[in-house]
Amino acid sequence: MTINAFKDHINNHLYFLNQSKLIIAISGGLDSVVLAYLCQKINLNIVLAHCNFSLRDQESDTDEAFVVNLAKQLGVAVFTTRFNTNAYVTKTKLSVQMAARELRYNWFELLSKEQKCDYVLTAHHADDNLETFLINLSRGTGLEGLTGIPQVNNKIVRPLLPFSRADIKTFAQRNHISWREDSSNASVKYIRNKLRHDVIPELKKINPKFLQNFNKTQGFLQGANMLAAKQIATVSKSVLKQIDTNTITLDINKIKALKDPKHYLYELLKSYNFTAWHDILNLLNAQAGKQIVSPTHRLIKDRTCLILTKKESVLADKHIDVSLQKPLQTTPLGELVFTEVTTIEDKKPSVIYVDKNKLANNLVLRKWQEGDYFYPLGMSGKKKLSKYLKDEKLSLLDKEHIWLLCSDHKVVWVVNKRADHRFRVSTSTLNILKIELKAY
Repeated sequence: MTINAFKDHINNHLYFLNQSKLIIAISGGLDSVVLAYLCQKINLNIVLAHCNFSLRDQESDTDEAFVVNLAKQLGVAVFTTRFNTNAYVTKTKLSVQMAARELRYNWFELLSKEQKCDYVLTAHHADDNLETFLINLSRGTGLEGLTGIPQVNNKIVRPLLPFSRADIKTFAQRNHISWREDSSNASVKYIRNKLRHDVIPELKKINPKFLQNFNKTQGFLQGANMLAAKQIATVSKSVLKQIDTNTITLDINKIKALKDPKHYLYELLKSYNFTAWHDILNLLNAQAGKQIVSPTHRLIKDRTCLILTKKESVLADKHIDVSLQKPLQTTPLGELVFTEVTTIEDKKPSVIYVDKNKLANNLVLRKWQEGDYFYPLGMSGKKKLSKYLKDEKLSLLDKEHIWLLCSDHKVVWVVNKRADHRFRVSTSTLNILKIELKAY
């Protein structure tokens, strides 16, 4: 590795950095110190940013002092911040590593805005890429998880990815560059360190060109992933239908017609945090109503489709009291408006007319339940809500969003669907009440 090799890499692959203001994320360790040195030597417009995570007592403070002194030597600005990482771990329940990562990148984003910087450079290199590959492989991953650390990810750029740890160390030694050793890097209690110290050296002993061959293989994987992404995009257009911002349907028959439905389902749904892929495949032939949940979404089997929707927060009040004494009341569905009128005019799903004298003074707005029944307007007999909603051909998701307006446990209105015959306006009605739901 030479300064010219680094400069050629920037000019050939990351040329936009030459016209940008850059933050270098610097710990004081070998990799980030060499990155700062290289960027300064090829005249990139850089500032340094150092996080003190307060995890190693005096050692953490010495790292910070080292970075401040390095900035003076390079003649560049430096910004430092200090975190109470252990307190953040307690608050968020994250691991120490994940907590530090979250704190670090949140601060980089804030600092970028304050200093009007275009990109944040990190010192990830080829060995880091190999370690990430092996970690993902050990945990089980799709093709995307094997393609490695991206060189450019939004505003995060990794200029050292083509270079090995050995290349970087040799460069530092030849140029008499000093750096700080993080004592925690020697511990093998973390999987990354165990791979770094115990596993990867053995692989390199077996084949001295292991890292170079790995880089070639990963290039092939990236190409395959690109081709797969194009195929998934084509299938998505045929299989997926966006209903609204929170709901997507998947055509079951079209999924079954695919050569390998399970793998297509994985690619189509992996970003929604599902893990039970065998159960999801079985959902294609399951009875309507069965569902699979992830931490963020639900996948529901309907008659001819799978319905993907965000998990909704449960309303604190499933039963909402409504008073006829208040002409306008706010509800989860919209504004409920009560108006006394003399004639029936509007005829639309969001409006009903009832005999006010047949209502209790206090009504209840609630979700429908199994066992509910009503007397549909225009009919003399009663009908179960479940049968009515089935006859209306509502999807399982639509059924979940059905609300009832009730008086003394009797259904007055299947909201936005149909009024109850028992509260109808007749020739003997003295007070006509118009009830309207105005959506937000």
